[in-house]
Amino acid sequence: MTEDVLKQRKEMLKELFRDKKYVPMKLKELAILLDIPKAEREELKEVLDLLLKEGEIGISKKGKYGRTEELARTGIFSGHAKGFGFVTIEGEEKDIFIPAEKTGGAMNGDKVQVAAEQGAAGSRRPEGTVIKILTHANEAVIGYYQKSKNFGFVLPDNQKLNQDIFIPQGKDMGAVTGHKVVARITDYGGARKKPEGIITEIIGHVNDPGTDILSIIKAYGLPEEFGREVMRQVQFTPSQVDEREMEGRLDLRDLPTVTIDGEDAKDLDDAITISKENEDHYTLGVHIADVTHYVREGTPLDEEALKRGTSVYLVDRVIPMLPHKLSNGICSLNQGEDRLALSCIMEIDGKGSVVGHRIAETVIRVNHRMTYTAVNAIITDRDPKVMEEYREFVPMFDLMKELADILRQKRGRRGSINFDFPESKIVLDEKGKVVDIKPYDRNAATKIIEDFMLMANETIAEDYFWQELPFVYRTHDYPDPEKMKKLGTFINNFGYTIRTQNGEVHPKEIQKLLDKIEDTPEEALISRLTLRSMKQAKYSTVCTGHYGLAANYYTHFTSPIRRYPDLQIHRIIKENLKGGLGEKRMIHYDKILPEVTVQCSAMERRADEAERETDKLKKCEYMASRIGQVFEGAISGVTSWGLYVELPNTVEGLIRVSELKGDYYIFDEEHLELVGEQTNVRFKLGQKIRVLTAGTDKLTRTIDFVLWEDEEGE
Repeated sequence: MTEDVLKQRKEMLKELFRDKKYVPMKLKELAILLDIPKAEREELKEVLDLLLKEGEIGISKKGKYGRTEELARTGIFSGHAKGFGFVTIEGEEKDIFIPAEKTGGAMNGDKVQVAAEQGAAGSRRPEGTVIKILTHANEAVIGYYQKSKNFGFVLPDNQKLNQDIFIPQGKDMGAVTGHKVVARITDYGGARKKPEGIITEIIGHVNDPGTDILSIIKAYGLPEEFGREVMRQVQFTPSQVDEREMEGRLDLRDLPTVTIDGEDAKDLDDAITISKENEDHYTLGVHIADVTHYVREGTPLDEEALKRGTSVYLVDRVIPMLPHKLSNGICSLNQGEDRLALSCIMEIDGKGSVVGHRIAETVIRVNHRMTYTAVNAIITDRDPKVMEEYREFVPMFDLMKELADILRQKRGRRGSINFDFPESKIVLDEKGKVVDIKPYDRNAATKIIEDFMLMANETIAEDYFWQELPFVYRTHDYPDPEKMKKLGTFINNFGYTIRTQNGEVHPKEIQKLLDKIEDTPEEALISRLTLRSMKQAKYSTVCTGHYGLAANYYTHFTSPIRRYPDLQIHRIIKENLKGGLGEKRMIHYDKILPEVTVQCSAMERRADEAERETDKLKKCEYMASRIGQVFEGAISGVTSWGLYVELPNTVEGLIRVSELKGDYYIFDEEHLELVGEQTNVRFKLGQKIRVLTAGTDKLTRTIDFVLWEDEEGE
């Protein structure tokens, strides 16, 4: 097809699509309309593909061609540091890839209209063009200020915002190169023009202590303090429980009661009582702080808690969901203090089944504020000194372990998945400098509390599911069958299989796989890939079960001080206990709960991302003082651009493919390996290697490793 013929056909098709009478058609229908014989349909498709590429026309999910504005789909743009991006459209499995030159100036998080070039039925990811930005997600940007003679630029901290913000002269508040700043965007620019803004706040110099974490707090929009109305309400919150508040409650103050938490914990929201009536009958009490007694619906305190959704645990500080007077005071189940609680008291048989339960408003008094370390010293190490200190409670801790083991085994039998990846514990000095990074110690005591909280959450969820009342559930959907199929193909290389039924994989099959690979060289590799194949858990008003726990019913009941969903369901439970929910209240909850679940799921993701970023920042800071040092690690990620290596202390860095000397390495996507073209040397997930710290970049929060060779070149 000559250039002139192509141009002529393009114009002819554009004129057809502009006709008001034209309705979107498939390729075959267009060919019939235009009287194009079968032999020439490929040429028609060639012209249509070109018009799609140029953004002149659009294509529907069903493969119908039409005007861009009619067939454009709406979604959320996710940017990438390299300039390109993706548009996620609700209800569609595949994201639409947007090349760098077709983003139309869209920034990460923007709501956009996109014209796709290829139907979703295609095997590869569809590509598209952003044709219109509907709403901008970023009113302000946090970043590093770089001053030039007559103007400046803000380099965003968020790598997904891949455009610098131009700052005109006189709009910089006197900022100098090296300042971390907040820039308000005044002009979003476009495809050929950078966004423009003004500096509204100087956070501090990049080298000043605390500036780094403060930048993350501002970047994620985390609230730094509580408003005046909230604090005014808090002033009237009592410091002690009044006798009148205990009236009508089940009094459990005479029961031996303990809290078990980390050494640093101040917001203690769960306490335990336990007894054994005979060989086959346990009574387990999970007592949760009655936060809703002090946080009433619709008050400034309640509205602020919903807005925050969750407490955020950063490396050097906690941004609480509730003010300290509540979270560390009247709502915290402190030792020796009378406290109001909402209790789930379960009768459990020797097989771990709940054969009866009672939910009640109670008053409790904690006898001992225990730590995981102390309890583990009793139940695992049998430390004589610690056992003597808590002599009266040693039988109680032994009973806890006995029941927890039964509950864990029962969950294991039904297929609950146990991913046991190490979490980081970052130790800071008084100036906020990292002095050590180590894996967080999960011992027998932490598992006991997990087991008991899981049991309470399941019991509450099942109870309220069958009562058919409005409720908030914690759900985890079955994995995407396509991802499971890919995982199955990959693990076949190692001689493992996962059984599918109607295209779905039961969680028991995943746990069987994890059991088989335990202590094998490929354990880390397959565990990570399996985890990446899972969906994200979320909050929902519909009880669809929890895949990872292999549970039909699950909720979050046990942490109302730090999670709003728990607080929300406490409110429903208490109303129900006091005579049931009337029709008016049922309608009320049916109306508000969908918004609550969406908000809480979003705030949970925000908190997770902020926590990850602060961890990465501090790990980067830690490794900056260890440049030139050699470490042994394991390959945790393989990509076309290099190898990610994780050290035993959970620090992760990148060996760039350009730094792998002595050969040209090709990425084998199917087997997730980098393979030397000449030497056939292979680098794969889980492989142990030695690395040297080559450099760090605090702005991008990245660590660079190079492969270390000994004197023999090994």
